[in-house]
Amino acid sequence: MRMAPQETRTYLITAVTAGRRGLFRATAAAELFLETVQDYRQKKKFELYAYVVMPDHVHLLLTPSFDVPLEKAVQLIKGGFSFRLKGRLEVWERGYDNRRIVDSAAYDACVHYIHQNPVKKMLCEQPVDYPFSSAASHASVDPKPAWFQGRG
Repeated sequence: MRMAPQETRTYLITAVTAGRRGLFRATAAAELFLETVQDYRQKKKFELYAYVVMPDHVHLLLTPSFDVPLEKAVQLIKGGFSFRLKGRLEVWERGYDNRRIVDSAAYDACVHYIHQNPVKKMLCEQPVDYPFSSAASHASVDPKPAWFQGRG
């Protein structure tokens, strides 16, 4: 299977919990989700640039690795988390939303949107105060892709 060039494969992904249940209000669940994401990132399944784990949904800005289709990257994240959670209830709504990021301005706007999400929902006053976001000082993310550097 032939993949699109990397510079056309950066996406904002949104996945929603089943029934919009506030699964990630539990710190342990949010931490487990982030461990799952970081595990696949370290295994080079995708590059991760920004994220936020909200009580009932997640936003991820990522580029799947060259040999990983977007659908597979999302399956690893959602399925990997569900498996590790070992719960009896449905975890995710079917599918996910994705928006392709085409230039530097869209990339920057996407990062801003992700980081402002908990502020807009009044979960914190400043993005850096929300522990389940790449805006937090301890976050592990990849640098802005070279193909977006200086383009907008």
